[in-house]
Amino acid sequence: MLKGKQPVAMDDLLALKVGSIWLAFKQQSFAFWMVCAYLFFEYVRPHSIIPALNILPWAQTFLLLSIVGLLADRNHKWVKSPINVWMLLFFLIIIFSSVFAYDQAIAWKHLPDFYTWLIIYFVVINSVTNEQRLFIFLMIFVLASAKLAFFGARIWAFRGFGFTSWGIKGPPGFFQNSGELAIQMSIFFGLSVSIFTALKNKVRGLRYWFLFLCPIAAAMTIMGASSRGAQLALVVQLLILFHRKITLKRVFLAVLISGLIYSLLPDEQLARFQNMGDDATSRQRILYWENGLDMMLESPLSGAGYFNFPRYYNAFHSDDLIGMRVKYGAELPHNIFIQVAAELGVSGLAIYLTLIYLFFRIARRTKADLSASKYAGSWLTELAPGLSIGFIGFIIAGQFVSVVYYPFMWVQLAMAVSLSSIVKNSCPG
Repeated sequence: MLKGKQPVAMDDLLALKVGSIWLAFKQQSFAFWMVCAYLFFEYVRPHSIIPALNILPWAQTFLLLSIVGLLADRNHKWVKSPINVWMLLFFLIIIFSSVFAYDQAIAWKHLPDFYTWLIIYFVVINSVTNEQRLFIFLMIFVLASAKLAFFGARIWAFRGFGFTSWGIKGPPGFFQNSGELAIQMSIFFGLSVSIFTALKNKVRGLRYWFLFLCPIAAAMTIMGASSRGAQLALVVQLLILFHRKITLKRVFLAVLISGLIYSLLPDEQLARFQNMGDDATSRQRILYWENGLDMMLESPLSGAGYFNFPRYYNAFHSDDLIGMRVKYGAELPHNIFIQVAAELGVSGLAIYLTLIYLFFRIARRTKADLSASKYAGSWLTELAPGLSIGFIGFIIAGQFVSVVYYPFMWVQLAMAVSLSSIVKNSCPG
């Protein structure tokens, strides 16, 4: 925080007073400014909306500047977490798999697809280091995700809540594909419910209704995106939310929301659920999964090679391609666990599963630590469950798409570690 500046009251931030949020933002470090700019440009992508701005690789530039800011800060204390070690081990396994890959050129070409997230993870946990920074970072994440959510909800409503095979396309980038957009909405759904629950008694007017509508818009985008995995994830997330505290009112709401979702789903989408496992798309994915497990067993130490699933599949399993894939070749396996297992082997899958386990362990311990910290009863008590519910949505939806090296898991891990570190530092002793 800058010397000589009057600190901003946390209550003013929680009331979503824009002036207070801006003042608090200005009082933070250069590295934090840059990581916020990175998040904004990565998720909102204004340079895609306004072509005149597309003159620099903005996200990469801000990421580089955030690293410079951290290294230049002599008083900075680096954040420690078990996840740090396992993230580095996962990167080493990727390098090992690339060395022994079926096609090394493909593996080395895609190396930035993970090490970029490795860098972002370390930058976030070492920049988002106090309550105000975490709140500001989350608000940028919420606003960026809300833009996608309200955009998707509007498209689905204007479509008459009808079905299209392409679902809802997002802006260029990680969320352009309908399936990936739906996963971001699954993560946002869990987080936005927790943010609304935490702040509903602190905000008024349009701010209240904005927070109230965020999870609704996220759910509408999921339903309009025609992604069966994300829709299944949404059902599970709702069950978890209502199960947290069973009351007659919650049971009534659960029945009402379930009936509303069922009535709004187009007949074509319901038919996709009824035909799940029998349609060509499902049968091809099952073949991908079966052969993906075979790839892991054939090369348990290194797998077929980092990002080598399609190349290896086309070479040795081309007889198990259906429809247009016979002509155009195999895709990634549409399953996060199968992709890791097939490409990185048993060790890669073990580390990936360990990272998932550590996320939930940290979230659980953070919830326990909160009761002994100065943040007991604060808005942070809702955050760990919200991150967990969003992460569960990612895992369920990830059984049907190939999103291992998308931002979903890595940004969630970073936010969980930041929250844990902030809470731990406030505990006595």
